[in-house]
Amino acid sequence: MKPLNAWVRSGHVGAPGTLLTLLLLGLTLSGCGGSDASPSAQVNPVAPAITTQPASQMVTAGQTATFTVTATGTAPVSYQWQMNGTAIGGATAASYTTPATTAADNGDQFTVVVSNAAGSMTSNAAVLTVTSVLVAPTITTQPASQTVSAGQTATFTVTATGTAPLSYQWQKNGTAIGGATAASYTTPATTAADNGDQFTVVVSNTAGSVTSNAAALTVSSVLVAPTITRQPASQTVTAGQRATFTVTAAGTAPLSYQWQKNGTAIGAATAASYTTPATTAADNGDQFTVVVSNAAGSVTSTAASLTVTTTGNPPLKTVFLIMMENHNWSDITSSSSAPYINNTLLAIGAHATQYFNPPGIHPSLPNYLWLEAGTNFGILADDSPSAGHQSTTMHLVTLLKNANITWKAYQEDIAGTSCPLSNVSGYATKHNPFVYFDDVTNSLSSTSAYCIAHVRPFTELATDLANNTVASYNFITPNLTNDMHDGTIADGDTWLATHVPVILNSAAYKQGGVIFITWDEGEGGSAPGDTKDGPIGMMVLSPNAKVGYQNTIHYDHSSTLRTVEEIFKVSPMLGGAANQTDLSDLFTSFP
Repeated sequence: MKPLNAWVRSGHVGAPGTLLTLLLLGLTLSGCGGSDASPSAQVNPVAPAITTQPASQMVTAGQTATFTVTATGTAPVSYQWQMNGTAIGGATAASYTTPATTAADNGDQFTVVVSNAAGSMTSNAAVLTVTSVLVAPTITTQPASQTVSAGQTATFTVTATGTAPLSYQWQKNGTAIGGATAASYTTPATTAADNGDQFTVVVSNTAGSVTSNAAALTVSSVLVAPTITRQPASQTVTAGQRATFTVTAAGTAPLSYQWQKNGTAIGAATAASYTTPATTAADNGDQFTVVVSNAAGSVTSTAASLTVTTTGNPPLKTVFLIMMENHNWSDITSSSSAPYINNTLLAIGAHATQYFNPPGIHPSLPNYLWLEAGTNFGILADDSPSAGHQSTTMHLVTLLKNANITWKAYQEDIAGTSCPLSNVSGYATKHNPFVYFDDVTNSLSSTSAYCIAHVRPFTELATDLANNTVASYNFITPNLTNDMHDGTIADGDTWLATHVPVILNSAAYKQGGVIFITWDEGEGGSAPGDTKDGPIGMMVLSPNAKVGYQNTIHYDHSSTLRTVEEIFKVSPMLGGAANQTDLSDLFTSFP
């Protein structure tokens, strides 16, 4: 701005009012400091800081929840609430109230971003907990009145619903019973003085309480001796099967039972039913009675007869061959880790003590091939299917197919969606002989429909048994742990104890079935005369098997193959099966 005298000198002196205006303007500009204002007069904005974090909230379904934040910083401060990391529309105040909550909102996380011109800050997460609507207890089953004899106890029970936890307090004649805080209450031994007592229970939760109806206790001083209302019935079974006898009795509880065989008490047979061990021909004609007792006396049932038949069994028509691995028979019979084999299977079936893998044939694959074709085709290693596959059609399942006899291989740990030509999990091709034959795999095709239809996951066996749709010939291979190859004797024994009873209880087994359980090879080497190379186990379970029987006839895998061919009447006898002894001596009737 020009000095005032410059304006005058330059001839810009106008009217007096103009000069006054210029003078005032100059004063104003001078007083304001103009462009020379001091920097110390400017104010720097402060970024927001959260002084009170939003707190977690717990509400009941249907209620709302409110979250609040307190923050400092240069105004204006803005807010944006978020649920599970996503901004909530319109939630831009220091507090946010949810809509009415539902169970689906339980566990949601709420944060808020506080911002101003200097920056922003995100709060800690606050958790929303939504609890169910509290429901007061209601009694759905009232305690029932009880009648007992003096000296007995009585039990009262209530059933209630409502929001958990429910608590219970039983009362006798309106007075709380110490320690009686469960859904059931059992009295001490009763006396005549307890007759007519009234029992109620108060059921409570945080929403309220309800008292049951009263249940009356009647105490009778007269004991009633037992009477038999249904006598045990005579039973007829086939040798090897079990028989069950049952009695029904009435009288003052508790009743006790003692079964007798031919007049002699049977150890531990003290229930209302008794099941015999696997029967033999020697059990035919045995008489079974039961003595029922209580404090007032005892009664003996009429005798029920056991008839054991050894002839007339249905012909063998369904075969189950279960393969175990790499143990001499002496390892199994001397092991405390095989209780199911030694204490159960040997008692209900027959077994061979001199059963071997073919002389010098090792390792696994050659023995599996032998069971299928009576030869190892010169293979002496665990070749893959691509290296050891065979083009011949002269093997068991093809003979069966040509005779319209069904077959399946159940392999543990396969998926069943393809022909299993490769090892997977506990499944090993060397333990599945069928994938080594081109007419089964359509020349090593993983998509072979014939292979997929016949080589199935082991898990399907139980369903097929329940539906009575199992094939006539069933080859069963546990995985590498359960067949004792990588696992222990105990692993294999447990697997057999789990799965063999499923077969034993099936219609397919009971109506002409047989289970062969054997091992692929002994533990010795392949040198001639190796005394450690077997014998291996061969157990036979069947309604037609000799129960508890053993023999010392020399057998090998050719014997098993010959036996299966004879059961299904297919020919020719394959490989070594043509010259080996079959297993017929282990049966009461064959085939």
